[in-house]
Amino acid sequence: MLAFNVITLEHAEAIARGAEAASSGVILQVSENTVRFHGGNPAPVLAACAEVAAAASVPIALHLDHFTEPALIDAAIDMAQRFAVSSIMIDAAHLDFRDNVEQTARYADAARQRGLWVEAELGEVGGKDGAHAPGVRTDPSEAADFACRTTADALAVAVGSSHAMTTRDAAIDLDLTARLAAAVPIPLVLHGGSGVSDERLRAAAHAGLRKLNVGTALNIAFTGAVRDELGMRPDAVDPRPYLAAGRDAIATTVTRLCHVVGEETRP
Repeated sequence: MLAFNVITLEHAEAIARGAEAASSGVILQVSENTVRFHGGNPAPVLAACAEVAAAASVPIALHLDHFTEPALIDAAIDMAQRFAVSSIMIDAAHLDFRDNVEQTARYADAARQRGLWVEAELGEVGGKDGAHAPGVRTDPSEAADFACRTTADALAVAVGSSHAMTTRDAAIDLDLTARLAAAVPIPLVLHGGSGVSDERLRAAAHAGLRKLNVGTALNIAFTGAVRDELGMRPDAVDPRPYLAAGRDAIATTVTRLCHVVGEETRP
């Protein structure tokens, strides 16, 4: 299943439109960074995403991504049912193993009481605000132990991708991915999917990665389209034409990626 990051309303609308064009279910993801961008209150952006998802002609789930701050985790869990949020990622990968287990397990219990599916992370995925060290890989035996101790429902693993990549040359370790899938009894998640080539995305899904996250690729498409539109109309003052161009570019990217991944990630 492809999961796409939302920053603005235009992102959410475009992701839904692109998924509909591909006749594919997707996940809308709202990160802690996006919540901070919108002033620290998750409610407005979650409300917008919930409305977009409800109106779509394909199944769209709503996920909270990379939540690390305890106060924001608590607030998000409290309002999840109000906005039909179905899952949350408790990101404690910057902590040592024992503390990661403890924090993930504690919040997993609280989230599950509200009906949320819980994603965790082990093995820091590079590129996220310097907090995640590039080059780290998730150990299969440690991952199996982590999944058992935390009772998480899915696990984000480090297999060679990195957040915020603007090129698509990440070297995904497919052998490690297959060993992780064999060792860990819960679905595995790939973060940093924007930096992975089409061929490697398909191969990663085939090797056992069940949720594939994409964010930067949407921003590249959006910003490029806005830049082109403003370049043609340097005196423009109405934001709607260039925002529409950016939204269309995201939708096209989403449709393409849904076709690229295709049946590999469908149940």
